[in-house]
Amino acid sequence: MTLRDTFTARLKEAMLAKNAAAVSTIRMITSKLKDTDIAARPKGIAAVPDEEVLQMLRGMVKSRRESVELYKQGHRPELAAKEEAEIAVIESFLPAQMDEAGISEAVLAAIAETGAQGIKDMGKVMAALRAKHAAALDMSKAGPLVKQHLAM
Repeated sequence: MTLRDTFTARLKEAMLAKNAAAVSTIRMITSKLKDTDIAARPKGIAAVPDEEVLQMLRGMVKSRRESVELYKQGHRPELAAKEEAEIAVIESFLPAQMDEAGISEAVLAAIAETGAQGIKDMGKVMAALRAKHAAALDMSKAGPLVKQHLAM
């Protein structure tokens, strides 16, 4: 089942459950997906693959987290709560993220696999991590770990 099928199925479930917040968020996701598909048409791509859909979802989560921080600074807890509810719905479509131990293990494996010797090889290690663990690895957490291990 593709992510697109999952969006459709979850939208139907949310509508039947009369969950207005989930319906709104899933409709927002499908709208953003249509925009992404339209943007990819000049490249000859009719529908973007699931990897790009996951990337789009991560971007949506990131922008909402930034909004939550701004709303909290602006003393608007009701808007922050709305954004956090949207984050929860969007994250339900993303694969589970690695924990700290898993990230560290993946970093060490990628360093060994690429034969990285120093900080100048960081790009090779990050590319290897992205190739193997793109869906489950938060690259913003992996980067500092890679740097730390290569600086030793």
